[in-house]
Amino acid sequence: MAQSVLPSFWIEGQYYYGTLLRHNKDIAHLVRTHPTGLVLAYNKPTYGKKRWQQEYGYPDYGVSLVTQFSGNEVLGDTYGLYGHFNFYFFRRNLRMRIGQGVAYATNPFDLETNFKNNAYGSHLLSTTYLQLSTARFRLWNPWELQVGVGLLHYSNGNFKAPNSSMNSLIFHAALGYHKESNAEQRMDSVYEPYKEPIHMNVVLRGGSNQSDYVGLGSHPFWVVSAFADKRLSYKSSLQAGADLFVAYFLKEEIRYLHRSGLDPTLSGQEDYKRVGVFVGHELHFNALSVLSQFGYYVYYPYDFEGRTYIRAGLKYRFHPKWFGAITLKSHGAKVEGVEFGIGVRM
Repeated sequence: MAQSVLPSFWIEGQYYYGTLLRHNKDIAHLVRTHPTGLVLAYNKPTYGKKRWQQEYGYPDYGVSLVTQFSGNEVLGDTYGLYGHFNFYFFRRNLRMRIGQGVAYATNPFDLETNFKNNAYGSHLLSTTYLQLSTARFRLWNPWELQVGVGLLHYSNGNFKAPNSSMNSLIFHAALGYHKESNAEQRMDSVYEPYKEPIHMNVVLRGGSNQSDYVGLGSHPFWVVSAFADKRLSYKSSLQAGADLFVAYFLKEEIRYLHRSGLDPTLSGQEDYKRVGVFVGHELHFNALSVLSQFGYYVYYPYDFEGRTYIRAGLKYRFHPKWFGAITLKSHGAKVEGVEFGIGVRM
């Protein structure tokens, strides 16, 4: 055991001040203010009762509420609910928090009343935040102060156009309260190295998205993926495989650009399907894992946002062979869609 007195839970309140990042020239008219906001977080420490907790240095998990007051009436404000993990480094003096959740935007795009808001096309948004916090100042037991820096991202995953998204660089000060308990002790076990042979995987993903041309409507998309994975350690796997993309919003976009004459190079008969190859990494947390993949289109009949793509998200293994996944596919900072998938590992 590492120590005899440990927190049974801790809560935290943050105030932050930020800067909107111009990741896309189309949102230049929105990057004119400094957002502020609040973060309220409930955190539950881990004590090494499962292997993944020891492998990752006894992280915390919890839920957080995040508000952002943009100071811009076009953007409006956002209110988000997140699940998060806290990871610790340098003798627990540096904390990294990763949170993923859903947010509500008060003033999204409306063609008649708010046409300037091309960042948010809908009230409901997917949102992620990342923070680094350090300089822990003990005020008086059990209160402490921390300061740090972070990134806050909002996007609706192109479920409804427009969706240029918004990113903020934020600086925060946090006041935390630790509820200590003598009942919990950290476990420290020695485990055998983790080994697995190469496995094949097949995944079917789907969802709905829209073209950037407003008014073309929402359309389904499907992705069939096949890949091999090799477990390198308890924490880490490498992947390599291929994707077949069938996106009906591209079919409508090609038809619209041809009929309108906006792109005279199109015949209107271009194939809307694409094929890509990718390499990836999987970071394991027991049954949950974090996916990151980088791909390149080898079959690319219609030019849409370039030949490279990125996929990132979460995977949950609910059976030794079967798993579900929620991933975000993008081309750089430009999101194409949120993918909901189910797969089998053979």
